[in-house]
Parts: sequence; C-alpha cells; structure tokens
Amino acid sequence: MLPNWAEAATIYLGATIAGMVVNPILPSLRERELLFMLPDMDSRIIFAPSKIRNHDFEAMLSAVCEKLDRPPQVVIVRGDGREQNSYNDLLAEQHDRALPAIDSDAVQMIMYTSGTTGSPKGVMHSHNSIGALVRQLGTNWLVEPGDVFLVPSPISHIGGSIYAFELPLMLGTTAVLMERWDGDEGLRLMEAHQCTHMAGATPFLEQLLAAARREENRLPDLKLFICGGASVPPNLIREASAQFDSAIVTRVYGSTEVPVTTVGTLARQDSSYAAETDGEVGIADLKLISSGDTSDSEGEIYARGAQMLVGYVHAEDEAGVFDSEGYYRTGDLGRWIDGRFLLVSGRAKDIIIRKGENISPKEIEDLLLSHPDIADVAIVGIPDPASGERACAVVVPVPSKSLDLGSIISFLKAAGLASFKWPEALFLWAALPRTATGKVLKHEIRKTLISTLEER
Repeated sequence: MLPNWAEAATIYLGATIAGMVVNPILPSLRERELLFMLPDMDSRIIFAPSKIRNHDFEAMLSAVCEKLDRPPQVVIVRGDGREQNSYNDLLAEQHDRALPAIDSDAVQMIMYTSGTTGSPKGVMHSHNSIGALVRQLGTNWLVEPGDVFLVPSPISHIGGSIYAFELPLMLGTTAVLMERWDGDEGLRLMEAHQCTHMAGATPFLEQLLAAARREENRLPDLKLFICGGASVPPNLIREASAQFDSAIVTRVYGSTEVPVTTVGTLARQDSSYAAETDGEVGIADLKLISSGDTSDSEGEIYARGAQMLVGYVHAEDEAGVFDSEGYYRTGDLGRWIDGRFLLVSGRAKDIIIRKGENISPKEIEDLLLSHPDIADVAIVGIPDPASGERACAVVVPVPSKSLDLGSIISFLKAAGLASFKWPEALFLWAALPRTATGKVLKHEIRKTLISTLEER
C-alpha cells in the first residue's frame, strides 16, 4: 500500500522472485476497502507508509488489524514504526535460503478492480500473462534498451506497476517514479531525465500539455505518449501531437483484466485514427457482440489474449464474465472503424471513471441507502473536462428530511469509503425514473443532469 516510491520496486520484485503473490493497493483506499481485501486474500504482510499528507496509515492499519481474525504483519516504510515493524529493520536481517523454483503459470499478482456488483474483485495475473503483456509493449510501443519512462500513474494500477517494475528488468528501460502528479514538475522531470515514454489518463496529458505550452517546451526526447483510462477528447490528442512533434501521441484501450487490449495508432500516416479511435489491436483477439439495444455496427467488446487474467480470486465472480470460447466480456461498447481501428463508444456496465480510477456506483448507492434520511439514490457519472467524469448523487430524501452534499460526504467518510469515490454534486429529486420492472433509468438521469448543468 505504497505510493510511487523506490522501496515498492524492492518489495514487488523481491516477493516475485521468492515465489510470493503481490497485491498492490491504492494508498487512497481506507478502512472499508482494507477490511474487505486483506481477509479476502488472506494477506500475510502489508507494507505501508507511516504518514502521507496527514493521513496516519500506521494508526489506520492498527485499527484494521484489530478487527481481523488473522491479521497480516504490518511493515512501515519511511518511518520508525511506533507499533509495527520497520522496513529498515527488515532489510537489516540476514537470511540464507535458496530461492524456490517458480511455475511460470502460477499467479504472480492480484489487483482488485471495482465491479458493477459493488464489491471489488481480485484479478489474478500469472508470470506468463504479465510476460506476454511486457513483450507486447516492447513490440508495439517503440521501446528500446535505455529508454526512460516517467511513471506518475499509481503503481497499484496495472499500468503503473508494469512501467515501474517489469519493463526495466525485461526490456532494459529506466523508470522515473513520481509520487504525486503535477504538470509543471512532470515536465521538469521529463526534461531532466530525457524521458522517452509516458502513459497516463486524460488529466495527465492535459496538464503536461499546458505546462509545456507555458514553457514553450516540445520535449524532443519524447517518443510516445499513451493516453487512456477515461474519455479522451480527440482535440487533446491533436493538440498534444502538435506540441510534442517528435512523439507519437495516441489513445489506447484496456482493463485490469485484459491490459493494453489495443496498442494505439503508431504509424504517423494514420495520425487521425490516433485521435478519433482507440487504436489497433495488439496480441488480443476481439469480437463485438451486438444486442437489441445497440446499432448494427456497435456491440459489446469481448477480448481474450495471452495478457489476460487467469481468473478471479473467487470462482463465483467469473459467472457470466467469460463466454464459451474464453473471451472476457469487457462491459464496454465499441465499433470498428475502417476495419482496423477500435472505437470504444460507451459502456454497458455501470462504472464511473474519474481521473483514471474506476468507481462502482453500486458500492456508493448501497452505503447511502443505509442513510436514515435517504429513500432512494442513484449515482451517475457525467462528463468533466478535468477528471474525465464526475460522480453525481441523485437522492430522493425521506419526506420532511433535508440533505446537503457535506452531510452525505461526512456519512461516507464515517463509513470508511475512500475519498475519490465521494460524489462531487448532489441533486434532490422527488423520484427516480424507473422501468415497469423497477430498473432505474440511469441514461435518462444522466441526460437530464447534463442538460441542467449546460443551462447553468
């Protein structure tokens, strides 16, 4: 549970070489998520900071461990460890043990991802699936030994972990870890370290572009910027391509389950596709499955490939996720452009993507429905130029009760929900639109909210 610190590489790679399974956890998560994840995996050791930005991780983990029947050992990194083990003390220990033989098909890493069911699901990747992913990047992303990646994306995401830990060993690259993203500081680091590659969600590219324009800097060493993880405006790709004229700037598409499903558009003669589509397929196989709710050319994206997950921690989470041919149902809608390029056109699953983080509306809705003053609630995402999407709470209050955004946030905070999942706007409605069978019509809610905000 570490930010982008060098110690994380030591822990990740050491545990991997020793045949252990690594579970990177976002430092922005809190008690609620930890009380689910740690016993769900039966984690034996957790590495965490002492404090980051006034949040006391040591105290939080002590409280969490008291509630677990089989708590993990806690190791505090960059701190003395008032009540827990110290990372420095751990490194000082001397052991002489032979390393185990590693089965390349064995699980190497587990990452939890927000799902439509509300509970996170543990995505399992093997040494082979991660190896296939890295080889794909080496083939398709202009990676050569000696290249330098700036890594501001969290190392607790599949992308950040691959760029920070796997590529340096497997492809001979260097990773420059950035703990907290800032466009001006990112530009400075890229220039100082002659960075050749960067990948990040829309806000990363927007802020880097703004900083580069202020400094009149074209980053001549940059070869490739990969943008994905949320809605990417085509004009952003065009403007960044014009500013960073030595680089390829392209959209890509993927998920924790099937990372880098598309590899982007790398040929300069196809630059319009880099902005208007999510690129060409790499080593994955894709098919689009249409339903009565989509147009003839649009369908749900099904993917399979050597880089895909080997399964979920719990087999029951796989129900309905894979088809009879082993394809993963992404829950995203897409269409082919000119037979080569995939355009992700929407989502069949109910997920909000804010600053590259997946948010499950159901998780928030389930919590808010336990609020004594809330009769009904829907959490929907609406487009936001800064974060990709903004989570909005549409609430039907109990009669004669009043609510405001501050009280709802206080309620979610007390429940231990991570702050990036808190709604950013509140709308009080008399009732939610529903189908005859009772299903909430979120597309109608979203359309109404967007129209309301535009009128303002």
